[in-house]
Amino acid sequence: MERKLKPIYVQQSLLEKGMRLFLPSDFQRVFGVSLRATQEFIKDHSDDLFLKVRNGLYALRADPPAEEVIANRLYAPSYISFEYALSRYGIIPESTYSITSATTRITREFTVNNKYFTYSRVKKQVYRGYKTETTGGVTILIAEPEKALTDYLYFVDLKRKSLNERLDTRKLKKTTVMEYARLFDRRSLMKLVKEIL
Repeated sequence: MERKLKPIYVQQSLLEKGMRLFLPSDFQRVFGVSLRATQEFIKDHSDDLFLKVRNGLYALRADPPAEEVIANRLYAPSYISFEYALSRYGIIPESTYSITSATTRITREFTVNNKYFTYSRVKKQVYRGYKTETTGGVTILIAEPEKALTDYLYFVDLKRKSLNERLDTRKLKKTTVMEYARLFDRRSLMKLVKEIL
């Protein structure tokens, strides 16, 4: 017979282990319970203890992870890019309402805890130009400033995003932007990049 888990013990244990986001298999491993017991406990405490990020991915309500961490785990593989990264780097002056990411999977949108997460598909050969950063003790993947601009301009060139007229490209390495733009193999994108820079 399995021991009965107490919510306060579960919460404290997950916090101590820094498990702000977890899969049912992570829960099973930490508490040594069956899959059925795991599923029942998560279901029974989904209103008070856990936040459902998506099917099979949960967070602690008391101490949810940073939105950037959720963005990387919600739909993988992905890295933060486009308007969110451009805003974070000060390349566009506006803040964004959603966290925008690049992925090699199909384009998707999610809403988690009233926050929007959008994922735009890029080809595998251009899925690069991102770096790791640590936020709240967790590593995230985010585009380098030059790659975030190139990713964004690619979708502007495709007419899927509108051009922000207030792009500040003064601090960017122009040669790096051009190198990333070449990966997309689009003459019209190269022309747009040259105009912007």
